[in-house]
Amino acid sequence: MKWIALLAVLALLPVAIGWLRANPRKLPQVMFALGVLQFVAGLLHMYVAPISWAYWPGFNKGLEVSIVDAIAIALIASAPAGVRIAHLRWPIVLYMLCVLLSATQTDVPLPTLFYAWQLGRVILLVTAVAIACRDPRVPTALIRGLIVGLAFQAVMSIVDRAQGALQAAGTFGHQNTLGMITHFVVFPSLAVLLATKKEKWMWLGPVAGAIIAILAASRATLGLAGAGVVLLLFLSLVRRPTARKRGVAAMGIIGLAIAAPLAMTTLSERFKEIPLGGYDERAAFERAAWAMVHDHPFGVGSNHYVIVANTKGYSNRAGVIPTFGSRSAHVHNAYLLNAAETGYIGLVAFVLMLVWPIVAALRCAWRFRRDPRGELLLGLATALIVVALHSKYEWIFVTTGLEYFYAIAVGLIAAIAQQMGYWAPKRRKQPVRRRDADDASEADGDAPVAVPAGA
Repeated sequence: MKWIALLAVLALLPVAIGWLRANPRKLPQVMFALGVLQFVAGLLHMYVAPISWAYWPGFNKGLEVSIVDAIAIALIASAPAGVRIAHLRWPIVLYMLCVLLSATQTDVPLPTLFYAWQLGRVILLVTAVAIACRDPRVPTALIRGLIVGLAFQAVMSIVDRAQGALQAAGTFGHQNTLGMITHFVVFPSLAVLLATKKEKWMWLGPVAGAIIAILAASRATLGLAGAGVVLLLFLSLVRRPTARKRGVAAMGIIGLAIAAPLAMTTLSERFKEIPLGGYDERAAFERAAWAMVHDHPFGVGSNHYVIVANTKGYSNRAGVIPTFGSRSAHVHNAYLLNAAETGYIGLVAFVLMLVWPIVAALRCAWRFRRDPRGELLLGLATALIVVALHSKYEWIFVTTGLEYFYAIAVGLIAAIAQQMGYWAPKRRKQPVRRRDADDASEADGDAPVAVPAGA
């Protein structure tokens, strides 16, 4: 059946490409749907795995192809050849090469290739979003789709809570996954509100994110969400203060003050059920991971942490309790997980992949301070900063769902910075020829001046 589904998707690709070429005005609607799909594709099982290792204990269990990949291919192929430009992909390529290199450190390289394939799909989505969002109508449409998807997850979180769940997870299976996803939507939508009055309903993004964060009862999600709001408001006011921004900042502070007691209530309900004891599972995981890094500075192979921790005795020596839930879990730190699996070189590449888009977004926003599109860049940069901090406490960034959201954020940064001229070649100044300078000096008595080339 999976092969039939895959062949059907491939057969429909030429039709989708032709339709997009013939209907460029529909691009905002397509990107809106792409935003919503990030929240429902897994629920509706809109992917196939030509190669599947369902019982592999790593975070990636097969060679998957999803409807999101098909849309990305259609978006790239339908664009005119002259505009198929996408920046900010090289750090992902570098990280993918480090992942591939780590396959040489294991006797079972195929699961490592599963993750490298996933990173290739991330590059594909970055490219598609960067190309499509060069159309100025598209970024806001994409963010609207993300907001609608997040609102759906907020409703599902309320349903979870009503059914007795102590930590609501929506349809993502785990509250920490959904909590990290909220960062990719809350901060860009808040940034759009800071930039314009025309998109008032984008308040739905921060409101839905607040509902999810409170019902998820995750300390990292709650704390980092509040810190991210403060950071975004600070950056925006420093970049270009306005009365509107001061008003939004005041409303944001009021919202945080209202949300704080609700958050404390859900956290107290969560932790009163946890028995007191001396076992610190997070610390035990980290001891196992550090021992792995010490013994294998080039990594043990991406997507291999759990199996190496168990078969080589690292979990046992670190004191991880011998239960299925604990022995099948990854170290709760994406940086330490990458260090253990891909070595120090892979860790550097992973950090660069997170940091480089942030640097580009902030530099572009500050270079063009009067351009309102810079506000969205600040929102995207803040989202990536918060996710980078959150990854210190969670390993889940390496999953397909989270890396798709990362790809959308990076693609948006690349597209908006391209629109604003961040990567435009600088016009060189050409000195005036000596004879022309002498003539000018004799004519008006002024010193010779440099003029731009081609002026």
